[in-house]
This record gives sequence, structure tokens and C-alpha cells, in this order.
Amino acid sequence: MKKMQLKFMMLLGGLLVSTLSAAEYGMNLRKGVTEFSETAFGLHTFTLWICIVIGIIVFGAMIFSIFAHRRSKGAKADQFDHSLTAEVIWTVIPILILVVIAVPATKALIKMENPTTDDGKRLAMDMTIKVTGYQWKWKYDYMDEGISFISSLDRDHDLARQKGSGVDVTTIENYLLEVDNPLVIPVDTNIRFLLTADDVIHAWWVPDFGWKRDAIPGFVNEAWTNVQTPGTYRGQCAELCGKDHGFMPIVVEAVSKEDYAKWVADQKGEQEVEAQMVDTEWTKDQLMAKGEEVYNTQCAACHQATGAGMPPAFPALAGSALVNGDPAAQIDLILNGKPGTAMQAFGNILSETDIAAAITYTRNSFGNTAGDVVQPATVKSMKQ
Repeated sequence: MKKMQLKFMMLLGGLLVSTLSAAEYGMNLRKGVTEFSETAFGLHTFTLWICIVIGIIVFGAMIFSIFAHRRSKGAKADQFDHSLTAEVIWTVIPILILVVIAVPATKALIKMENPTTDDGKRLAMDMTIKVTGYQWKWKYDYMDEGISFISSLDRDHDLARQKGSGVDVTTIENYLLEVDNPLVIPVDTNIRFLLTADDVIHAWWVPDFGWKRDAIPGFVNEAWTNVQTPGTYRGQCAELCGKDHGFMPIVVEAVSKEDYAKWVADQKGEQEVEAQMVDTEWTKDQLMAKGEEVYNTQCAACHQATGAGMPPAFPALAGSALVNGDPAAQIDLILNGKPGTAMQAFGNILSETDIAAAITYTRNSFGNTAGDVVQPATVKSMKQ
């Protein structure tokens, strides 16, 4: 009997220790780097301790009753219909526990949806970022800065995850959680996020921020954050959005305000150069080099790196009548997409230069023999 009680106490102690150290093994919530995430972590820990205490009391009483009042000791069960006192106790106590949990949780949710200062005034936002979900990439628009770019799965990670790549993915750091263009934000700044989608429902989720928002076509959801600690924070699309749902990561780089100002200046400089390049006459070699990069980043997920596609959803580009025919028809398809199919419109996603380069690349690769080039200015004229 004593040995059995000792074993039970050792088991209970082991479970308690493993619970307390769960964070070390990735089983606990992240504390995060925002007020919301820290509040959620605190509420989670508070509720967990309540559950632990309840579990110890309930299972302790049950196990004690099983051993202390077992039949072999001659115990006999009392005969009664009900106990008003017991019913009141087991009704009132859970209600009180729920109230204790609900009050701080409700306050946290209200502040998340309606951010206010300590004196009850609406919290002012310092900047706004629009997040648009596409299959399978994110577009970020800095509404106050006039900066816009697409963030896609890093090319090396995209190649490694494909069948037959021969790459040992265990050697790749942050596998499938790296992008080509991370979202850059300043620390200690109130940032409003406006989230929507262009095709299907997505969900923008960075665990360290402590919240998740759906990105729904035709709707704009709102969220906000203020990151206090510089660093790189990773997340993923948290909504099943299609065949490549698992390859739609999010990377946010929180930097000092000084570094953010430098980054903004660099981005604006690059966009000015991009705008000037639209009216520049590109050589075929230049278009082919840039087109290969654009194709591998934006097109290969559906049409494959070899251009073989995955019919019928994603037709082959190799030997395609469209790709080898009138370039205007291909430009129109890329700009406006094709309703009723998986082909989305890229007119608001890619620049005129990127589209021209990608089209030139496909018309001169995969065995295609169109032999011509498409200039960014041509795409620009059709886009207007």
C-alpha cells in the first residue's frame, strides 16, 4: 500500500515538474514581444495554475476515497438521494472561477479591439500597413510611405521542398519560414494593420505578436501592435488557402527607428529606379536574367521550374500555343488573370518590368521558340 502511494506521489510530482518546464520543450505559449502576447501568456499561466489546483483537489480526493474507503477495509457507501449543500457548492465555485478568469480576459479583448490610453482616450496610430494575401504570397503596402512590395517563400527553400530536389532540408535554417522580402517595422511604434485578400481566405499570424487576423476577399480586418524588442519574428498563413498553404510564411524584422528610416529611404530609392527602368529599352539577355528570377519566385510553384505545369489546374508553358503566339494575349492574361481558373491577375502584384521579363523568359525557355522580347513599356501601355 505504501509503495503504491509513493509511486503515485512520484508520478504526480513528475507531471507537475514537466508542466512547469513545458516551455523549454516548445509545449507552452510564447511570451512574445507585445503587450497582447504578454497579456495572453499571463492569462494562460494563471488559468493553467487554476486547472492544476482543481486537478490536484479532484483527483486527490478521488484517489484518497478509493484507497481509504475501499471495500476490503469494510467501508460501506452512504445511501442518500441528494445534498443541497453539495449542489450549491459545486455550482457556485465554478461560476466564481469562470468570473475570475473572464474579467481580465474580457478587458484584454476589449483593448485589443479598441486600443485606448490609460485615461480612456483612443490610442493614436503612428503608421498603417495594408496586408493583402495572395496564393501564396503576401503584399505589403506602407500607406504613409508609399512603399509596396511582395513577400514570397525564399527561393532556396522553395527549391528544397520540391520533390526530387535532393536537398537535406534538416540542414536548412528556418526551413519554410524564410522569405525574399521581409516586412520591416520600427520598434516602439503603434502600427495599424489593415488585412484583406485578393483570391481566397488567408490569415496573417505571427505568434510573437499575440494575435491572428483573417484576410478575407472584399473585407478589411484591422489589428494593431507595438513591438518593443528588436528582432526577427516569424509566422505563417493560418488558414487553409490551397495546395501551397504550407509555403506562405511571414517574416517581420523589427528594427530601431533610425534603421527603419534608412530602410525607407533605400526602398524609395529603389522604387524610383524601378519607375525609371520601365521606359528603358532592355536587352534580351537582361530580360532573360531578370525573368528567370521572377519566374522562379512567382510562377514556378504552379507551372513548375521546367514549365511542365500540373494539368489541368496549372497548364504547361512548354509548347503552349499562348506562350508561342501573340505576346499581347499573354500580357493580357498575366495582367488580368482568367476568371474561373487558378490563374490570378498579376497586374497589381508585379511591376511592369517584372511582368515583361517573366513573359520574355517563358517565350524563350522550356523549348519555346517565340524568339521575341516584351519590353516593360509595352506592358505599361496595356496596363493603362
